[in-house]
Amino acid sequence: MSPVLQLASTSPRRQEILRSLGLTFTVMAVEVDESRLEGETPQQMVLRLAANKAAAAVSADSQLVIGADTIVVLGDKVLGKPRGMDDAVEMLMKLSGRSHTVLTGVALWSSTGITSALSQTEVRFREIGRDEARAYWHSGEPCDKAGSYAIQGRGGTFVAAISGSYSGVVGLPVYELAELLGNAGIEVVKNQTNATA
Repeated sequence: MSPVLQLASTSPRRQEILRSLGLTFTVMAVEVDESRLEGETPQQMVLRLAANKAAAAVSADSQLVIGADTIVVLGDKVLGKPRGMDDAVEMLMKLSGRSHTVLTGVALWSSTGITSALSQTEVRFREIGRDEARAYWHSGEPCDKAGSYAIQGRGGTFVAAISGSYSGVVGLPVYELAELLGNAGIEVVKNQTNATA
């Protein structure tokens, strides 16, 4: 019997990525403080938050728990989820015509401890007009997205180039996740008998 997977996230995007890999999993909502610690690099931040989310979802019957955290970084400034339309528009204006980094930390909890990996992707935006950014906000898509955009949706029309992991930008890097799962005994490609959740 395959180890039981649990996803410490209610994100539809992360669930869809796991389903696309043919994995069976359960979902648990977790609440963790996502504040950046003093002196913490963005890379350290996403790895810590991914591990914290995985640990927060552990229960008595947990076998393997996946946690993930995604942030958008411009320079050394972390762009989180927008607080409202004005905040979202300002973020998009800062990203307009420039390159930024999307970091996703992914962590896997097991009874032997937590292992983690970092995905780092460079994304370059075309120029975006302020009216266009407002219209995008009204589509509802950027409301709960780091950096105020979703690459897999209408926000993908802003993306001129990408260097790195597309799935990492969406929120769950497939390459890094498969490595962590493989080390825990789940080989994604060979795991074809596993039913879809």
